[in-house]
Amino acid sequence: MTITNSSTVRSSETEVPLVELLDERWSPRSFDAAAEITDAQLTALLEAARWAPSASNMQPRRFIAGRRGTKTFDTILANLMGFNTLWAGNAAALVVAVAETATDEGEERRWAQYDLGLAVSAMTVQAHAEGLHAHQMAGIEADGIRTAFDLTERFLPVTVTAFGVVDEAGKLPEKLAERETLPRTRLALDELVVARD
Repeated sequence: MTITNSSTVRSSETEVPLVELLDERWSPRSFDAAAEITDAQLTALLEAARWAPSASNMQPRRFIAGRRGTKTFDTILANLMGFNTLWAGNAAALVVAVAETATDEGEERRWAQYDLGLAVSAMTVQAHAEGLHAHQMAGIEADGIRTAFDLTERFLPVTVTAFGVVDEAGKLPEKLAERETLPRTRLALDELVVARD
């Protein structure tokens, strides 16, 4: 099968207009293997995560960031699962999102993963503002990442996000290229919203 849809801009179908950064955000798997992420861009992503909302300002989130060509990147890549390993190596950077699930004293941080999700969302929007794209992956070897980066049990690696410059879908293996060009879909609002007045 030949993939003919080469568009790298994919708007969403919404009931009302959204801001452009949200409307055009999507999660590609095809990244330009020659494109790099600058120090300033990577810092901007991490700053966006740092300033995301946090319950009681506890900030129970940590990040491990590696740019392609570094040991950190290679270690993160080695701890991805399944078909993620087929495409994520072309990303300019990989960032592990880690939830701090308990304090040093062992007190549970109930909202850690919620906080972490807010931070990753902020990074994703910042990436789009920087001319980059992001793709989050839950298919990771959390224990492998924990061991590789000397994280104690209270730190839970939750996701890895690939950041980079989107490339043509046709450069992916055929099955992934097909998925890359499928229409973007979401549940209808009336399926998501339980009550609204």
